Amino acid sequence: MTIRKRFTIPAVLALLVLGWAPASSAKTVITVGVYYFPPIAEVDRHQHATYLLGDLLHQIEATNPNIDFRIVYTSPKRRYLDFEAGLYDVIFFESADWGWRDRNVTISPPIMIDEELYVALKKPGRGQSFFDDIASHRVAALSGYHYRFSNFKIDTKQLEKEFNIEFSDSHSRNLQLIMADRPSVADIAATNRAYLRTYFSEHPQSRDLFLISEKPDYQLELRIIARKDGPVSANDLYNMLIPISEDGTYRSLAEKWGLEVPPGFPVKLPVSQESAP
Repeated sequence: MTIRKRFTIPAVLALLVLGWAPASSAKTVITVGVYYFPPIAEVDRHQHATYLLGDLLHQIEATNPNIDFRIVYTSPKRRYLDFEAGLYDVIFFESADWGWRDRNVTISPPIMIDEELYVALKKPGRGQSFFDDIASHRVAALSGYHYRFSNFKIDTKQLEKEFNIEFSDSHSRNLQLIMADRPSVADIAATNRAYLRTYFSEHPQSRDLFLISEKPDYQLELRIIARKDGPVSANDLYNMLIPISEDGTYRSLAEKWGLEVPPGFPVKLPVSQESAP
């Protein structure tokens, strides 16, 4: 004998509510590309963003419960291929000059500033003129990073032909190369000011070992880059920073990691407006 279950109208409504929740209750999932860029961004072994980016994404989610960030680990060199492959929608703290201007993206106004500097071993008689001709030195640099002295190129094979470059994947290793005093390997390292602040706070005994360039390689204006057909625009995300900027949270996070927000930040933007890079 076949037993047929009968449902009351309230029971059917309950099933509908459980099985087919209104679309408005769903979160907007935003995939974020992250690579090694201390003290701004990194991915830990649990696939969570760390450093400033980790703190920032947590704050945005806390003030925008409809947003759900998902982290996609990439690398400095691979980030463009992964973006074009659709593996992530957004990347934070990028310069428009780092190969983004001609891509199908939206670009926010600057959300952070920093500087690329040169570091050498401090020696008697060695002064700022040591940095006058970078091409004459053996430079320790990070693979996939952009430097003005190399015209922002990232093709390692081409750069090795044009310059004396020792590539690595760690700022810490590059500074260790300088401290080792092996000019045939590297006598200058390129790094960012915020990383040096973090490094010296952790290794205060090393501060007096280095000669640091007073003139930067260039100033970084770091922005949000988002896919044009993605779930959110760069300016939408920029506007999400405004509440945590007005209450001082964002500036405190930046200072925690030795970073600075741009003068006049933030500028309120219409949601539909995309700034020119």
